[in-house]
Amino acid sequence: MATDAVAQLADSLAKTLVTEGELSYKGQGRKFDNAQSVEEMVKEIQEFKGLKALRLEGNTYGVEAAQAIAKALETKSEFKYCYWSDMFTGRLRSEIPPALNSLGAALMTAGARLTVLDLSDNAFGPDGVKGIEKLLKSTACHTLQELRLNNCGMGIGGGKILAAALTECYKQSSAQGTPLGLKVFIAGRNRLENDGATALAQAFQLMGSLEEVHVPQNGINHPGVTALATAMQHNPQLRVLNLNDNTFTKKGAIAMAQALKHLRSIQVINFGDCLVRSEGAIAIAEAVTEGLPILKELNLSFGEITGEAALLVAQSVEGKATLEKLDLNGNCLGEEGCDDLREVMDGLNMGDLLGSLSDDEGEPEEDDDDEEEDEDEEDEDEEEGDEDDEEEDDEDEEDDEDDVEEEEDSSVNQVSSPLSVPRSPDAASFLCFPSPDKLLKLGTKRALLFEQQVDVADAGKTAEAFLKISSVYNEEDEQVKSAVLDSIDAILRKAFASPSFQGYNFVSSLLVMLGLLKSEDKVKPVHVVPGHLQALEYVVRQDYFPQDHIAVLEAFMHVQALESCSSARNILKSTLEQVRPEN
Repeated sequence: MATDAVAQLADSLAKTLVTEGELSYKGQGRKFDNAQSVEEMVKEIQEFKGLKALRLEGNTYGVEAAQAIAKALETKSEFKYCYWSDMFTGRLRSEIPPALNSLGAALMTAGARLTVLDLSDNAFGPDGVKGIEKLLKSTACHTLQELRLNNCGMGIGGGKILAAALTECYKQSSAQGTPLGLKVFIAGRNRLENDGATALAQAFQLMGSLEEVHVPQNGINHPGVTALATAMQHNPQLRVLNLNDNTFTKKGAIAMAQALKHLRSIQVINFGDCLVRSEGAIAIAEAVTEGLPILKELNLSFGEITGEAALLVAQSVEGKATLEKLDLNGNCLGEEGCDDLREVMDGLNMGDLLGSLSDDEGEPEEDDDDEEEDEDEEDEDEEEGDEDDEEEDDEDEEDDEDDVEEEEDSSVNQVSSPLSVPRSPDAASFLCFPSPDKLLKLGTKRALLFEQQVDVADAGKTAEAFLKISSVYNEEDEQVKSAVLDSIDAILRKAFASPSFQGYNFVSSLLVMLGLLKSEDKVKPVHVVPGHLQALEYVVRQDYFPQDHIAVLEAFMHVQALESCSSARNILKSTLEQVRPEN
């Protein structure tokens, strides 16, 4: 499923070939709050002749520290490579834009011509994109070849700002005779959704220079997928296309298949967990048969593809001498269908290139009825999407509620159908017996499923759901971590947005369930794990969490029950002190 997408993305992010002119502070885990804390770094930057690359990732920088570093960069005219991912951990979101603004301004002052800008894993949201907007529009980015913004929480608003900045950069650079030739674009896990993806698609179509596009796990449905498909046709040098864990359905898959017919340089196609369905898979198989002479990887896993369609996909790779892997795991083949697929691949002398089929969902009962119902659902989604577009006031990611309502109708239809094929455990099953695997198998609509399952009008039930979900939090597993935070975000944002929600009741219920506060009711405390506190540390930094609840949580940080999670407790305590409102 999405695991392959994450591995592929990590591999792509790791491919950095700078060997000279580089100064690195990567992964030191240090905290730089002010100018004094970076004095040594600033001196080294100033004294480094011919500085081309600066690695700041894996540390955390405050505004003053960033400004001091920026001052040192103002004379580095040969500078090309910004490796600035994961450099704001534990910082308030409000600190990030001014820090980015100062660094960007320094590069413009220096007359730098960037090749790589990597700001992944900074969770800066739409405001963070505004922090790099001027830089992206400037001559410093006219030479940009790689833009990496994975896991930054840009949202729809951030996606639109980014698209406008790239468009402006392209127009200005073209006017000077050197049009922007961006080759690599990475923006997974950013909640771009249809509107953000569509805006970026327009910029991609204009540039026409892309070689790699990675936008997995962005909540993009068939309107956004179709827009991206159109844009990809205008990028003939495209080699890698990764849209893993978005929702194509038949319409999006057919549109993307049409685009593939124009892309003879494509080597890696990752449409895993995209719900391409059988008709979409057949269209993609046709595109593969007709072209794609240097295809290396084709991932159509977890797409509700039936046995017959899977066989057509297998037959389509015949004669592809460069093929290294075909992934059709997690579809609806059934035992016999899996055997037939293996037989076809063996007959093509490609049996060793077929990925595992261990997660096959089994043969559906009535394919035709399912397909007809799916078409009806898609039509309903499209009509509702049009209504949402008309009502939308362009309020950046605050408009997510309309999109959720659209998806909610579709999800209800799918669940209520007696003929639909279950793709994963439901939210109720997870909340009864939480596990990371169950959470991931809920797919891209997990947040929506939890919103439907959890009664957010009940503060106690909301607190209980928070603890269940956060119990599987894993700091070392980015996929699980992201799934947990996305799910918690959806539930709590909806809860606190309601005027009738009892915020204090939520906090007190949380404290009781964690064993930090005694209750008149007989409530059995949960076994406290680091994930509970790590997720809570994330929540208190979000704009929806009321600041007047901070002091209540802070008062219980010394309770003995938290000693088993002292490290996570200390981080939470530090964050509470930082976000505490001034008297």
